[in-house]
Amino acid sequence: MDMPSTFNEHLALRLRDLRAENGLTLDGLAERTGVSRSMISLIERGESSPTAAVLDKLAAGLGVTLASLFAEKDDTGASPLARRADQRVWRDPDSGYMRRNLSAPGFPSPIELVEVILPPGARVAYDTGQRAAAVHQQIWIIEGEIDLTLGEETHHLATGDCLSMRLDQPTIFRNHADRPARYVVALATDARTGFGTQR
Repeated sequence: MDMPSTFNEHLALRLRDLRAENGLTLDGLAERTGVSRSMISLIERGESSPTAAVLDKLAAGLGVTLASLFAEKDDTGASPLARRADQRVWRDPDSGYMRRNLSAPGFPSPIELVEVILPPGARVAYDTGQRAAAVHQQIWIIEGEIDLTLGEETHHLATGDCLSMRLDQPTIFRNHADRPARYVVALATDARTGFGTQR
């Protein structure tokens, strides 16, 4: 698993690069995401271990997926193969949920795959609605079961179930069981929709 300091350093550089690509100041990104300017500044200096909920808000405002904050910058020379030892792993300091980026780091692709382990009793809430780019997601349960609330609708997903969804409203993941749930998330981004290039 990546050490927190190593991940914080990676995230600091990644966030600064994405903000620059979007032509956003710290204040501009704060206004777009609802994350305070001081928190963004701490993250960009590698001095904060943000929660998944904060990272999701930042990703939404930058028009990328949460998974892409863990990835390397796209590089046409990057290998299409991701060995397990090279897959970035991160644990949310708030809920304890663990995510592993399965896709090849830096390899340009419209699809991202992520493996998630949600501990017993864990709850992860993303309250982001409108995004800078539309994100389509499918969740396939490998082991265990979860309740996934999308807006006002809750789906109970058990082993083998697969749910397709668009990330355009608040989402809550819950594991009410007494054992971990493990699932794969497939994501694809459509930059033609969302709130586009507003600053």
